[in-house]
Amino acid sequence: MSSSTLCLRCLKRSLVPLESSLPSTAVQRATFSTSSSLAVNPPKKKAVGAKPTARSGKSLKLAKNTRTATARPPAPGERKALRKRVVLSNTNALEVHGLKDLSKESVSKLREHEGRVLGLSNDSVDALRALEAFKPNQGWSLFRRPATLVRKETVELAEMMSNVKETQKVDRRVLAGEKGSGKSVLQLQAMTMAYLQGWIVMHFPEAKEMTIAHEAYQPVKLEDGSTGYIQPQYTAHLLSNFAKANHGLLNNLRLSKEPKLPVPVQSNITLLRFAELGATDAELAWPVWQALWAELLAPSQPSKEGLHRPPIFVSLDGLEYIMRDSAYLSAEAHPMHSHDLLLARDFVKLLSGSTSLPNGGSVLAASSASNRPSVPTLDFFLNRNHLETCNKSYNAIVDRLAQQIPKLKNPAELDLTELDNLPPNSLPQYFLSRLDTLKSRVRDSKDVAQLSRLLKDRNPAALQEWNPYLPIDSRVAETMKPSDSRDKGAAVVGTPVQKLAGLSKTEARGIMEYYAQSGMLRQTVTEGLVSERWSLSGEGVVGELEKGSVRARF
Repeated sequence: MSSSTLCLRCLKRSLVPLESSLPSTAVQRATFSTSSSLAVNPPKKKAVGAKPTARSGKSLKLAKNTRTATARPPAPGERKALRKRVVLSNTNALEVHGLKDLSKESVSKLREHEGRVLGLSNDSVDALRALEAFKPNQGWSLFRRPATLVRKETVELAEMMSNVKETQKVDRRVLAGEKGSGKSVLQLQAMTMAYLQGWIVMHFPEAKEMTIAHEAYQPVKLEDGSTGYIQPQYTAHLLSNFAKANHGLLNNLRLSKEPKLPVPVQSNITLLRFAELGATDAELAWPVWQALWAELLAPSQPSKEGLHRPPIFVSLDGLEYIMRDSAYLSAEAHPMHSHDLLLARDFVKLLSGSTSLPNGGSVLAASSASNRPSVPTLDFFLNRNHLETCNKSYNAIVDRLAQQIPKLKNPAELDLTELDNLPPNSLPQYFLSRLDTLKSRVRDSKDVAQLSRLLKDRNPAALQEWNPYLPIDSRVAETMKPSDSRDKGAAVVGTPVQKLAGLSKTEARGIMEYYAQSGMLRQTVTEGLVSERWSLSGEGVVGELEKGSVRARF
């Protein structure tokens, strides 16, 4: 009996669940659940103690370094105006006594002043400032008043202008050269001489600003059905500069025919008031520009009052920027060539000769060597046309020697003074070497017949042609080497290119003496000092010469 009771007791214990043996405070879990036991009754967080009381007494309390802008923000265009600000006087510099001005009388005999520094008169300075011909990096702020060196190229430009005024021809050329060689200053000198001689002067100060998409533009339909693009605000700005610079001359000229404008205009209005009309209203700027150029390019009528048309001088700085694609987009959202901008197209036609100047004049473009974009087609034609220009100069020298042959009885009678006195920077070294070889052979010739054969040497430099396997910008090629379709039978002549080299030692001495008289060069100008600075400046590069003589301190 007892044994059976014991067995029943054991059996009863075995049927009790295991969880029942746990204490009553334990967490009950279902056998089918996988959740954590802590999810039912999470543990309580520990109580956070009270913050410690602050120490009594004085303590250093530093405020946050908050910077508040008390000054007003710069107005629109204020930073650009400050960046382009030109200072033309330095009151700390000494007054150069005996400094003559570049005047109308001195332009006609400028060769007498070659190698000297001439000042600019107040009227010329006002006109040049209106045309934005001065640049901030040209060193005008170092001296008492604006003055410029008369170099060999300046004399050549003055003689060219005198010839143009007499013959009413058109001189077209491009100035090239390395950085600091004086291209922009030579262009400024040409503008000054044109202004003094009573020419109409138009200047595009920076072609870069015309093409970098900083100006508003809009499409217009042209007569041939194509689409061109105008820049109303930029055109109004150019008209404003043009009216200020040519104020006295335009005030004596009037319209010869009624222009086609959306507003009525007085029939006998002066060209000054007409230009100011387009300068004050951007909507009228482009029609006024077209009508104004039609008037200036009309044949002169000296017998009628106000219809006399003087020669025109047109110049542009930064030629590379209008010889490539601009930053603007066309109406089809394609990159737009700079020649599609009608302002740039007007200048390009003048430079290539497509637009004639019936009253004579000069078209002068200057390339840029600082911050210069890559324009392979233009670079090729600049080098090619420069060699073509040098060939012409070489041929002219040989022709003048050959003209003496009919009068000679003996080769020793040939006058070689021109070859002996040839300036060292007048031609590239290759052409100078050819002339030296020719001079030695001429002196060794035994009879006039042999001398005549020697002087038949022409075109020493072979002109290269464009690689046909490379893409070419046909618009730039047409500008720099126009087709002969306008003059049947004539030889294809490209736009002349003049490369500026360094100053001669005589010219370098002249400008260094001006530095010393202004108090900016504190050394005695001797032959040794001139030779030293001339060599260190890359054989007379005027920009480097100024840096080494005036700006640098040893």
